[in-house]
Amino acid sequence: LNTRTHPLGIPPPSEKDWPKEDEEDFFLLDPDRKRDVLPQPFRMINKLVMQVFESAMEIIERKEMLREAQKLKVQPKKCFPTAEFQVTERANCLAVSGKYIFVGLSVGLAAFNMCDFKDVCAWNAANTEICAIHASDLGNKCHVLLAVDEMGLAWFFCFYKESFLLIKILNEVKDISQRNTCVEVVLSRGGDYAGILLQGNTKAWLEIYQLPKDSWLTEMEKNAGAAEELACSERRSNSSSEVGTFLLQEIPVPAIQADVELDPPVLLLTVRPPKPITGTSFKGPLDALKEVDDGSMLGLGYNHLIKDSQWELQEAIFRSTYQEYLEAEGVIEEESPRYAIFHFLLPSQILEGPEMKVQPDIPVGVGVHWYGNHNFCLYLLNRSLQEKEDSDLKPDVVWPCAAPIACSAVSSCSRYLALAGEDATITIWDKHLGYPLSVTAILEERFIRSIHFL
Repeated sequence: LNTRTHPLGIPPPSEKDWPKEDEEDFFLLDPDRKRDVLPQPFRMINKLVMQVFESAMEIIERKEMLREAQKLKVQPKKCFPTAEFQVTERANCLAVSGKYIFVGLSVGLAAFNMCDFKDVCAWNAANTEICAIHASDLGNKCHVLLAVDEMGLAWFFCFYKESFLLIKILNEVKDISQRNTCVEVVLSRGGDYAGILLQGNTKAWLEIYQLPKDSWLTEMEKNAGAAEELACSERRSNSSSEVGTFLLQEIPVPAIQADVELDPPVLLLTVRPPKPITGTSFKGPLDALKEVDDGSMLGLGYNHLIKDSQWELQEAIFRSTYQEYLEAEGVIEEESPRYAIFHFLLPSQILEGPEMKVQPDIPVGVGVHWYGNHNFCLYLLNRSLQEKEDSDLKPDVVWPCAAPIACSAVSSCSRYLALAGEDATITIWDKHLGYPLSVTAILEERFIRSIHFL
């Protein structure tokens, strides 16, 4: 039995009984949520939907920022063709010389005039596909063309007064099995020299030709004059045969007669890949001094002769030391390089001799570097007959590099030389003074395939 001694009363209020929300923010709350709270599965779904919505908003904001940044960049100008010309066959390559555009087609060649973009002349006598073409302006409306077909034949053409004339096929032979393939052709500016890179079954070499353009221009002018005289005589005979009637008749004037024969290009140099390093063939230093005999050596030189036996001994030591690594990697025998890049070079202090008479716009040398080789070799074009007949032609200047040369470029003024190595390093050289201007290292694991001056 419980008996109450004090009267029943109401306890005073405390902070625990205060409302959790401030009275001033009560209008921001959803009144329905106080009375109806979502169960657990729906709350989870609501949370996921809100996360997806927030992620979508972040993506939208990021794209808007990128779009605004893109608007601030300089937009490239869109260029649309101003004119076009139609070709009958598939176009493989083209070259521009003077006011003409020469196009190599799947069957033959075509020439177009840049003034009206009309077909001027076409050549398809051999029904061969032209894969590469180079052209140079010789002056006096005469152009020289060097083309390569799908069989690797190098074709020399002369284009004069809207007519093609085949001069010579440089690497044509009667026996097809003995034919060498042309893989690269270069024409010097002005048409003074031409170079072709040939590949045989196991070897490759470079042939440099001198073009007799003066005799070509003289022969073309003579032929054009004879053709015009023949046309005038035909007009006079036609006009005299008509009595009492004046007839204006257009007679086509052939610019080049079919029986005209131009002097072929003259083989100037034959450049072969550098041979691997071997021992000396001299029996003693006196034999070497007799061969050089320039009075610039001191001492006997017994410690500077390297013989074949020493190279063989060094090779044996290397193989015995790293035998396990050589067997794992699989050593590949060194092969002769089969590709080269070459440039015609204008006169400079390095390529000019003390008694050389040069012209500033005519090349005096050619620069060559072979694939996988460290050296950029320079050869003079004005050599004696004995040096031309020498099968083992030595370079006049050797430009060594720390890494194998991947590609190279020469500026239009022929003063600056850019060499890109296989280690992704580009070096700009001043060829006149012979020192580097800049060295740029590209990101690692990059291979430079081509380089150009703008």
